[in-house]
Amino acid sequence: MHRWSQLFIPTLREAPADAEVASHKLLLRAGYIRQLGAGIYSYLFLGNRSINKVIAIVREEMDRIGQEFLLPALNPREVWEESGRWSVMGDNMFRLQDRKGAELCLAMTHEEVMTSIARNELRSYKQLPQIWYQIQTKFRDEPRPKSGLLRVRQFIMKDAYSFDIDEAGLDVSYNKHDDAYRRIFTRCGLQFVAVDADSGAMGGSASQEFMVYTDAGEDLIASSASGYAANLEKATSRLAPVEDLAPTGDGQPELVHTPGQRTIDEVGAFLNTQPQHQIKTMAYTAELPEADHAKLGRLRPVIVFLRGDHSLNEAKLLAITGGELRPMTPEELESTFKTPAGYLGPIGIEAAPHPKKPGTLVILDKALEGRTNLIAGANKEDYHLRNVIPMRDFKPTLIADVRNILEGEGCPIDGSPLRLGKAVEIGHIFKLGRKYTQSMGASVLNRDGKEVTPIMGSYGIGIERILTAAIETSAAANQGSAYALHPAIAPFQVVVTITNVGDADLLAAGEKVAADLEAAGVEVLLDDRDERAGVKFKDADLVGIPYRINIGRGVVEGKVEFVDRLRNLNQDVLLTEIATQVAAQLTSTLRNPLPAAGL
Repeated sequence: MHRWSQLFIPTLREAPADAEVASHKLLLRAGYIRQLGAGIYSYLFLGNRSINKVIAIVREEMDRIGQEFLLPALNPREVWEESGRWSVMGDNMFRLQDRKGAELCLAMTHEEVMTSIARNELRSYKQLPQIWYQIQTKFRDEPRPKSGLLRVRQFIMKDAYSFDIDEAGLDVSYNKHDDAYRRIFTRCGLQFVAVDADSGAMGGSASQEFMVYTDAGEDLIASSASGYAANLEKATSRLAPVEDLAPTGDGQPELVHTPGQRTIDEVGAFLNTQPQHQIKTMAYTAELPEADHAKLGRLRPVIVFLRGDHSLNEAKLLAITGGELRPMTPEELESTFKTPAGYLGPIGIEAAPHPKKPGTLVILDKALEGRTNLIAGANKEDYHLRNVIPMRDFKPTLIADVRNILEGEGCPIDGSPLRLGKAVEIGHIFKLGRKYTQSMGASVLNRDGKEVTPIMGSYGIGIERILTAAIETSAAANQGSAYALHPAIAPFQVVVTITNVGDADLLAAGEKVAADLEAAGVEVLLDDRDERAGVKFKDADLVGIPYRINIGRGVVEGKVEFVDRLRNLNQDVLLTEIATQVAAQLTSTLRNPLPAAGL
């Protein structure tokens, strides 16, 4: 039995001034964590217990579908060079040299290491499929560590990798992880939503994030009553029809003098027209991966045309360009397109015929497809053009969705209004394809004895994020002052609070209740400190234990107070029945966790 008087639980009355979000404040106040440096935390007794309970749930569910490994966090440069990610990861990766001058890194993820094992050990289709996972410390040189455990430089991740002979096999592995993740997050008591997402630096064809809605989140999620849900980097929408402007003159592009008018708002006011009738032009330079240099060059001009009232989603654009993006400078605009900033337009720009062909990559956002009589820059200072019609007056390299959706726009499934909400990502699954197995030379023999490249999936869970997301959502329901963790991940399931340890009868009753609970398999903490009852109640709430049994004056009548903090219920229970009732309530809660969040 654990006794509070013998444990190190350094609770604080107030949170440090630099703690921003609720989970950061409460984790510090509850004595779960202490900060060692920017984005670097120590997990104290209570924090470590909760983290270990999360890990146990993750391990149990992952063992149902895969095999656990433990890989080195210290990786040689060479394995990351093989995949091409040594340079792609940039400053986010911690890099170092050993005493002999060899370059190494602290791994952010382990696609390369897992692929190197597969390359060296897998020889035949008979050895596939394989699902390998680990639960291990990862490192990221986060430029702006903040929000406690939500954005850190050292963290614990469950990362898994699947190897299959073909796409059908990958579908099976992907769906196994989808099911496992839903079981994990449900068992942890989280209300979550699965959303379409961008694959980012991992690459791949399909990607799904598991998110928990909270104001502490840095991701924006679009969802609707239809069940549609997507990360803002992936979200699409149905736009309401726009009535086009009437043509002027003969309907052909017409030069209009717009002295000093450069922005969408300035041109709109000058010509008495709305932003949705204008073409917004955005110019970038893409620095391409080394593999594309021979064919496309190192730097490539990228021009994007959007509706005047829309904004660019750089993640969508990056997925098309395949290189690091930066806005063109006025000097680069002048030298590349012979036009001043603010007047760049589509007519006269020679677009590459295909994204994989040399030349300027010109992208027309889908919202401009089929539009007529638009206003655009004329590639001439102090002039714009009327009557511009895409595909008649200019042809882009491709038409694609590259804009940010807006709240209230129509859901792509049924047109119902989309809503945007902040959320925290707790898990992410990817269909990687053959990006790593191909670049690193992994192959097996298929049924016909032919050498083929296995196809991969990658699947991650942020262990600390499960804990912080649970605290954030519970704290929001309690106005940020306290929280109650689900008993599956709380450091203890029940706290027995003896209101006055100087009273021998109360002390004996508390000891007996705690012993009976422990005998029933309940994780119990006995608060036997010589403190005022109010201090103990506040501390019990502060550390997030979901059930509390108060041993007080009612003992003379054979009763104790049972506080169910998950359901906000208080009731008097007979001393002789409390252990049985709490054990039954606990069993019910563990067997019937909360469902996934509705949209």
